Amino acid sequence: MEIEKLKYPIGKHKPSTSFSNDQLNKWIDDIATFPIALEYLVTNLSLKEKQYSYRPSGWNIMQLVHHCADSHMNSLIRFKLTLTENQPTIKPYDENKWSELTDSMEEDLTASIALLKGLHHKWVYLLRKLTDEEYAMNYLHPADNTIHSLAEATSLYAWHSNHHLAHIQQALLAKGKYNETH
Repeated sequence: MEIEKLKYPIGKHKPSTSFSNDQLNKWIDDIATFPIALEYLVTNLSLKEKQYSYRPSGWNIMQLVHHCADSHMNSLIRFKLTLTENQPTIKPYDENKWSELTDSMEEDLTASIALLKGLHHKWVYLLRKLTDEEYAMNYLHPADNTIHSLAEATSLYAWHSNHHLAHIQQALLAKGKYNETH
């Protein structure tokens, strides 16, 4: 399987500047169900299985789960900054360096799953209460100097959730095939 397909099993995120309420609700539903779907995939995995990578030189399942907790915490904070400040400049972080930190290698995934459950509950509650005007509010991402609306960010994190679920499924199907090159 080619590396690009392994890296993006559901395809790359396609930003959308226009969206329907039905599409927005679908994205929110994807965000809402992510922690349970993730928990279902990783509960009862052995340590060996948690160490499976989804592609050559890719993160293992432990890193993916802990990355989602880190990434989604950052996203909720970005939403709140956007709702309370005038087009804030968000703080980027080096996700690859974060994935190498000790807590990203923790074998026990329960804390990150619990964090995601609570975080997503809070986040989805907020998302379901936002007005069209609030969804149109923007933040500046300094890494590429681009402006993103909260609607676009909702789309991105629905995709991000499904993207990493697909990575974990891919890693489990590969059964350690990609671990030799990591």
